Amino acid sequence: MTDKRRHSWTEIRDSIRQMILDSTYGPGDKLPRDEEFAARFGCARSTVHRAMRDLAESGVVERRRKGGTMVRRDPVTRATLNIPITRLEVEQKGSVYQYQLIRQSVQATTPAIMANFGLPEPRAMLRVEALHLADSRPYIFEDRWICLETVPEIASVDLTRDSANEWLVRNRPYSRCDLRLYARPGTESDSEVLQSNAGDALFVMERTTWIGEEPITSLRAVAHPGYQLVTQG
Repeated sequence: MTDKRRHSWTEIRDSIRQMILDSTYGPGDKLPRDEEFAARFGCARSTVHRAMRDLAESGVVERRRKGGTMVRRDPVTRATLNIPITRLEVEQKGSVYQYQLIRQSVQATTPAIMANFGLPEPRAMLRVEALHLADSRPYIFEDRWICLETVPEIASVDLTRDSANEWLVRNRPYSRCDLRLYARPGTESDSEVLQSNAGDALFVMERTTWIGEEPITSLRAVAHPGYQLVTQG
């Protein structure tokens, strides 16, 4: 029976995942072709293809050229990362959000940023330094590099008004993300921006994203003392 109510790729993905969880298709089983699933769900083949790609990236199925799609015998467990919009994070805490662009400029990538992206040579990118505030107090300072070749539209965004964080989350989906979380003592430089004390324990998040093999953005975010990262599975 065709289920004409399902159209979005996320609904298709969740339906196929449920078939795997309830053993309709077991480990090693070959799944129907995308065209067959499209007919079953009453959606475009491209919608099924997007759902299958997500299942493959999350380690549930294995896609082989000319070999079809199979349920993995040994599924890979991977975390799903939803990049937060800092404005919404602040507002959900009941605080008033503010944003300040500190500086922006086009620069050649530093060795550290080249290493993050895996680039063999420097590339001109947009560097954005900005401060997010909660109730007029520093909340998160971000130092971000954005690839202008992959995200040329960012050049026309007024970053004094719109944060790069929110614009990228809403406008540039990623297919791969590297994330590093750690704590370190605050420095004098941190104190100037975050109004903290030198030596305070600061939470640092480094995140780099790509679409395919093309770099999108590399971020180092430093939070004010007391920041807590909460995630739900």
